[in-house]
Amino acid sequence: QVQLVESGGGLVRPGGSLRLSCAASGSFDSINVMGWYRQAPGKQRELVAGITSGGTTNYRDSVKGRFTISRDNAKNTVYLQMNSLKPEDSDVYYCRWILRPWGAVWGQGTQVTVSS
Repeated sequence: QVQLVESGGGLVRPGGSLRLSCAASGSFDSINVMGWYRQAPGKQRELVAGITSGGTTNYRDSVKGRFTISRDNAKNTVYLQMNSLKPEDSDVYYCRWILRPWGAVWGQGTQVTVSS
């Protein structure tokens, strides 16, 4: 079994930065895709950024130019660098990986609050 553990969330002022981390524990054969999602109360979870095993990245339009997803294969960790944060970025952020042989695995979430 695999567990994903997020860290790095917190309270930050508008314009500030945070770096989220998501690390895996357990055994797996390979990682296909790593992604970050966010969810506000009463709303659907939405994809923020993703990165494939080959390093191809994609971002939702509202975070392009501000957020950067990266991965450290040696540490089985994915990061989300968030700059120029806005109040509308406030959400619970989740990492989701697609792993062999487990399929989709979610982390427990970390709260990001952007407020003055």
